[in-house]
Amino acid sequence: MNLKERLRTHLIEIVRERDPYMATAGHFFVQEYIRQQFAQWGSVEIHTFLVGSKTCKNLILNLPSQAEQQKPDLPPILIGAHYDAVPGTPGADDNATGVAVLLELARKFAAEPAKYPLRLVAFDMEEYGLLGSADYAALLRQQKQPLRLMMSLEMLGYRDSSPGSQSYPPPLERFYPNRGDFISLIGNLRTIRDLIGISRSIRKVGIPSQWLPVSNRGLIVRQTRLSDHAPFWDAGYPAIMVTDTAFLRNPNYHKPSDTIATLDLDFLTGICEGLELSIRLL
Repeated sequence: MNLKERLRTHLIEIVRERDPYMATAGHFFVQEYIRQQFAQWGSVEIHTFLVGSKTCKNLILNLPSQAEQQKPDLPPILIGAHYDAVPGTPGADDNATGVAVLLELARKFAAEPAKYPLRLVAFDMEEYGLLGSADYAALLRQQKQPLRLMMSLEMLGYRDSSPGSQSYPPPLERFYPNRGDFISLIGNLRTIRDLIGISRSIRKVGIPSQWLPVSNRGLIVRQTRLSDHAPFWDAGYPAIMVTDTAFLRNPNYHKPSDTIATLDLDFLTGICEGLELSIRLL
């Protein structure tokens, strides 16, 4: 199978109702699917956290760096994607696309490690207020665990090349293209160098990319905080969201129409290739 077919195979398993309260069977199925996929490449750590009386789970796979012998103290790159979805949607773009790419990055970096150790995390309860990532970011901060970078994969598969298909919170429309045919990278100021490098790598594989640095933890343009990178900004970590910009482009956002048929799998495949390249160059 080539990369595009593998991504499609993951999507077929993940795209289903999987709200943690209203679609518990689908939610558990996807959780198990991720765990089994991760387990091919190493031992899977489960980070549990409570929401009321409900036990929720982030699934974690740690992959060693190529230089584990020479430099055992390199901080990891954390790559995360949330696997829960809102009630009433199969959540293809949001966020089965992010999880599918996360699983393929696990495969690629297990076979051929990066310069930095990688920590791949499938976050739960993102749709209920970034609860899984907030709990995990707080834990890392408490443990004084440094990170080279945190990347949140948030909706990666919707492309629309028609003029006017891309909207923005003002005044960004003055500076960015009005066609929704690019992948967007949004990072805090500490990540400017990485934003430039990752954007360059993604363009190198043929996918247009735009980047936006934000100050003050994204509080000025609130739309920049709508994913699992935000708790890492709040905890003082360098963090980036990789996104097709969600509701600013995709009309199926949080709707029953967010299906595989609406995705652009060539776009998704290119993003996965570009991210692999960029992570190898960090």
